[in-house]
Amino acid sequence: MNIAICNAHTLLTAFDDAEYAHLLQSMTLLNDGIGVNIANNFLNGQSFPDNLNGTDFVPYMLKTIGVPLRIYLFGAHDAQLVGAAATIRERYPDHIIVGQRSGYFEAGEVPAICREISEAKPDLLLVAMGNPRQERFIMEHQDSLDVPVAIGVGALFDFMSGSVARAPRVLQVIGLEWLFRLTLEPRRLFRRYIIGIPRFLFAIFKLRLGRRGKAAPESL
Repeated sequence: MNIAICNAHTLLTAFDDAEYAHLLQSMTLLNDGIGVNIANNFLNGQSFPDNLNGTDFVPYMLKTIGVPLRIYLFGAHDAQLVGAAATIRERYPDHIIVGQRSGYFEAGEVPAICREISEAKPDLLLVAMGNPRQERFIMEHQDSLDVPVAIGVGALFDFMSGSVARAPRVLQVIGLEWLFRLTLEPRRLFRRYIIGIPRFLFAIFKLRLGRRGKAAPESL
């Protein structure tokens, strides 16, 4: 099973890139953030039962799954990998880290990386390279990866290692964690949030208008 955790940025990227959209359709998709919840309400008239962002979902899964897992960590920088692995060992001692590798590599290294991951025999591969890169890696190399479950987890290792702070709980609950992250990294996230959010909302509005346009002749 290959899992993509989709926030507004993920979906906007899919709107802009038909190949990436097609790739996501072959994955199990989980909802992340207030943007996709707004979109679901606007398009389908209902909210998601819960927010399944990777930063909360993956730790919850590790805590409650009830069976020991062999886990491979792939992505981010070495320092974040070391910190995330230490956190998992401390908080979820039933699981075993069977390997880890940073997300910075040359294209020619990919076959060796896939062999290394497969030879470690993980039950779970966590890929933290941001989207669309992490989803592309999972799907483009799935035939070379002997892994039952792979999840694209974005900035999970940054948060687990403590290199990036989480927003206060109240901001998480009301859906404004993105605003907290923007204040921490304004240059890197300006385009994603200040430009991306209006573009995403406009794209959703156009999608709803398109649905209405198709439905209108059928109602005559």
